[in-house]
Amino acid sequence: MALAASGPDDRVDQLVILTERLTNLIAKEATAFENRRPQDAAQYVEETAKLANLYRHESARVRANIALISGADAALRQRLIRATEAFDAVLARQARALNAAKTVTEGLVRAVAEEIAAQRAPASGYGAGGAMNHHVSTGTAITLNKKA
Repeated sequence: MALAASGPDDRVDQLVILTERLTNLIAKEATAFENRRPQDAAQYVEETAKLANLYRHESARVRANIALISGADAALRQRLIRATEAFDAVLARQARALNAAKTVTEGLVRAVAEEIAAQRAPASGYGAGGAMNHHVSTGTAITLNKKA
């Protein structure tokens, strides 16, 4: 999928629209994670992925051939620069929100695993000379249901 632009001005205008739409979607996802409601971000995943792929493709295309936008009106190019700066800022915001959610999730999983291990009866085995050894460490495995 690629942009079908009729010239530099049209291409820059379409890139601005694409960048602003992608920025808006990622901001909504970041808000969902910041509000500790990652399930609310799920509704944006498909469109975000499609637009991100298009953005990646078009950015690479422009980098490879700057003539695609070099003839565009200066005001339009400036608008694209501002849209790209806003996009970079919202990406950084989303990265912070995702990192925070990841940290919380990992902490919860660790706490659950430790609680399960603490509730299980301590393992015992035979040590040197046939004496009971009550301090044998065992691995603990847990299974998480994705639907939970």
